[in-house]
Amino acid sequence: MFASRAQTQIGTHARNVHAGFSLPSECQRAATILQGFLADPTHPESALNSIPKSVLLQAKGLAVFTVVKAGFVWSGKAGSGVVMARLPDGSWSAPSCIFTAGVGFGFQIGADLTEFVIVMNTEEAVRSFGLAGNLTIGGNLSTAVGPIGTGTGVSSAILHSSPMFTYSRSKGLYGGLSLEGTVLMENKDANSTFYGQPIPAMDLLLGRVPAPEVASVMYEVVEAAEQVDESGLPGQAYVPHEQFGGPAQALHTDEQENEAEPAQPASASDKQPM
Repeated sequence: MFASRAQTQIGTHARNVHAGFSLPSECQRAATILQGFLADPTHPESALNSIPKSVLLQAKGLAVFTVVKAGFVWSGKAGSGVVMARLPDGSWSAPSCIFTAGVGFGFQIGADLTEFVIVMNTEEAVRSFGLAGNLTIGGNLSTAVGPIGTGTGVSSAILHSSPMFTYSRSKGLYGGLSLEGTVLMENKDANSTFYGQPIPAMDLLLGRVPAPEVASVMYEVVEAAEQVDESGLPGQAYVPHEQFGGPAQALHTDEQENEAEPAQPASASDKQPM
């Protein structure tokens, strides 16, 4: 019964990805997802457990998508979302539609929905989304779990950054679930339907098409997070081990060394790096 229910769930989501995709609704969903990963300007302390402002400010592009995975021994997954790039003037490009799908085999029983944010740290990473048609994460470009928090720890992680940082959240867990081997594909049909003609993803990401009004909800969330006032916050960060090849590190400033515990990710019931 459970396997049948899981199969129905993954099949329904896959059909929505390929047939019922709506870029306006996808932009709205992406904005909601971003709000869960980025700091809230009205609560600056939320920056201690969010994608760092410094990571966001240097981002060359963002990919935001969800993946539904379900199975009973055999598993399937399907997902959809959008990707956008930072333009030379600091604004954001028109979004390009993406989707993912696949099957797997292993000891697994269950179904879940995971939200992902990929931060592109290089122009090469942006081009990989625009030119490849389909992109295998961890293939031509390396990726690493992104840091969380504020301060010097984040700055060190950026200096040693991979072309892409990944962030994920599933069932209340917050961290970097592996995306290695995941294939993200351009949804050409959805792009063509929304923009009224076939437009290459690279043209969208290079700003050759004006950003549509429906995407403004995403831009507003990102721009608000970039303006969060971190001046009164302690400098503390969680830097996953993938950055330096060692165990995960909770880092903090010298001022906090003798009086504050290292920054910890939120509990499993809230947000927790993997």
